[in-house]
Formats: sequence, structure tokens, C-alpha cells
Amino acid sequence: MAAKWIKTNFPGVRYREHETRKNGVKRDQYFTIRYKLAKKDKEEGLGWASQNWTAAKAYERLTELKENRKTGEGPQTLAEKREISGKQKEADKQAQDLAEKENVTFGDFMTKTYLPQCKLDKKAKTYTIEEMLYRLHLADTIGTLPFGKIAPFHLERIKKDMADGKKSNRTIQYVLQLTRQAFNTARKLGIYTGESPTNAVKWPKLDNMKLRYLNVTEAETLLAALAAKSQSLHDLSMLSLHCGLRFGEIAKLTWSCVNWDAGTLAILDAKTGSRTAYLTAPAKAMLKSRKEGKPNESIFPKRSGKAGTMDQASKVFTDTVKELKFNLGVTDRKQKVTFHTLRHTFATHLYESTHDLYLTQRSLGHATGVMTARYAKMSESRLREGAAALEKVFAANGKAGADGGQVVNLTK
Repeated sequence: MAAKWIKTNFPGVRYREHETRKNGVKRDQYFTIRYKLAKKDKEEGLGWASQNWTAAKAYERLTELKENRKTGEGPQTLAEKREISGKQKEADKQAQDLAEKENVTFGDFMTKTYLPQCKLDKKAKTYTIEEMLYRLHLADTIGTLPFGKIAPFHLERIKKDMADGKKSNRTIQYVLQLTRQAFNTARKLGIYTGESPTNAVKWPKLDNMKLRYLNVTEAETLLAALAAKSQSLHDLSMLSLHCGLRFGEIAKLTWSCVNWDAGTLAILDAKTGSRTAYLTAPAKAMLKSRKEGKPNESIFPKRSGKAGTMDQASKVFTDTVKELKFNLGVTDRKQKVTFHTLRHTFATHLYESTHDLYLTQRSLGHATGVMTARYAKMSESRLREGAAALEKVFAANGKAGADGGQVVNLTK
């Protein structure tokens, strides 16, 4: 049986009682309002007394709607009012969410979002470097500022402070890159909608070209010294010297990468993509002398026996270079001998012996010839050939002049 509707003392307001539910000592009451709209009777429910509705409040709402119908302004039905109210709540929520996002500081985002995700997604070494760069150069400068308040001016000041602190251009670039990555990530997550201030900052130019390479005697001396201390470090260094491999590429090598018949190594997932490296006879003999493991086992496993690959050369390498005095008195880091010097030595001798830039590029795994071109620029043998050729031109012109021939005037 349907509940009976009960009139109130307020015209157009009535209610029905809940069959079982109480509101205090009385049964709960559900209020509605009745009115005419477009000459038709219309009734809309408001709510229960337990939801704080009363006959008086219902009448106030009815009076409000009637007034709106007279003036033509505002909602004329409860459905319209609820729709408008819902849209307003959504707009308010969006505005609040936007305000909260715009007030997120760079520091909060870095410590609570960016760096934790970096720790999960990137190598441990990369996380350590990015956390250190943020902590040392960004936390105290822009860490307390919301994204929208960070301007190119702040980054220029960071650049100046780092330069005054004798930080290298490469380190300054790393800090700018980290800042740009943070802004791009915040934009992808909807936390920030503007442009990165790094776009308006002049980035320092880099000159990272290694000028130092080992001659044959130096290379043999280094390998012999390494062999006396660590055969594994000797073998690893020899592979870089004879095949031009980066340390990271060697660290990732497994026995499945070796093709004994072809005398090659499969360099997988390298910096510029996978490639094939060709073994010299000494390099192949060196690998043969090592105890071959299972296909998925590393050729050069971590000394600790832990899973994963090595992330840097042993300190023994640096100590050996120091003992050999290769870096004695050298202050320019581009001139210092490091593990990467072995790859650089490979490339330099390869180009000087072949004068083939494309061959050198392919052997190094460079994506373009831009990086490889530096070996052509610094090839001493080619520079000597050029000087000798020019010397012949002058000599020939001088002889022609002495014989009464025409002398070329080189000045204008």
C-alpha cells in the first residue's frame, strides 16, 4: 500500500511518512513541493526530515523557484537548480584542484613524485646523480617555489652560482636538464600547464672532446701494469682498446654475444642502438683464455658475485694510471687518461691507419659522423701530410722563381 501524502500548513508543500524509519520520536518525513509549470502540475521531491528538511525550508525553496519564474532569472525547477549546483560544485572542485596543483612546490614534487619514480625507473647511478644535483643545486634555490613562480631569472642565478663555485659547464648542463625533465614530467601529470623556464635560458657550451690518447708503447705499458694487478681488469681494458667498446657495453656482454666462428661480438642495446664489433686476434685469444660460462652469464661479472652488471671501472685502473704518471701535471680533464681513453685510442689509431672516416664511425657505433669527425680533425699524421704538401708547393714556387719562372704572390 502506497504511503499517504499529508498536507502541511505551507501551500504547495506536502510530505509522506516512512513506514519504519524514525527521525527522533516521529517517523521520518519526505517533503515535496508542487507547482504549475507551463500550465501543467509539477511535483518535485526535496528530501527527508532526517536530512534536515522541514516544511518551512521546503516552502522557502518553492517561493524561490516561483520568484525565478516571474523574473526569468535563475533556476525555475529543482532539477535545474540541482544541475546548476552540480556544475558549480564541479567547477569549484576543478578550481580547487588547479589551485592545489599550482601551489605544489618544485621541492615537494621532486621529493614526493619525481625522485621516487626515478629510483624505480632508472639505474641506481642515475638516481644517485639526480638526487645529488637536486639536493646541492636546486633544493635551496627553487625548492620552495611553486612551478609557476620559477622564472628564467632563478635558473640564471643558479648557473652563475655554480660557475662561481668552479663547477664545469657539463655539471651546469646536467642541472638544467634535470630541471627541464622535472617540468616536463609535471606537465605530463597535469600538475603544471606552462612552459619550462629552461627554454629561455642560455645553456653553456660544452667542449668534451677528449684530446688524449695512448701511443702503442703507452697502451702496452698500461695493459701490462693492469695484468700484474688484475687479470680481469686487464682483459676488460684490452677489449675496449682493441674493439673500441664503452665500459657499459663491455659490462653488459654475455657469452651469448660471442660468435667464435665470425670473430665478432654482438653489442646489444648500446647508446645508439645495437651493432657488431669485430675482434682482433689478441682480443679473441684473450676471450678464449677466460672460463666460458653459460650463454646468459656475464663475461665480466661483478667481483662481489652479486646479480647485475658493473657500473664503473675498478679504482685499480685509476691507481695504475697514477702510478704510471700518465696524468702527472695534467690539469685539463680532456687531457687526462681515463678508461674511456682506451676507446678514444682505438678510434684514433684506426683512423690514422685507414683514413676512413665512415669505417671509424661504424666501428665506434656513432649514429652520425659528427662525433667521428673529430678524429679526422686531430689526426696528426694527416696534419703532417698537409704540412708536407704545402712545403712542396712553396719549394716548387721558389725553384720556379729562381729559374726565371712565374712566382705565385700569396699576399693581397
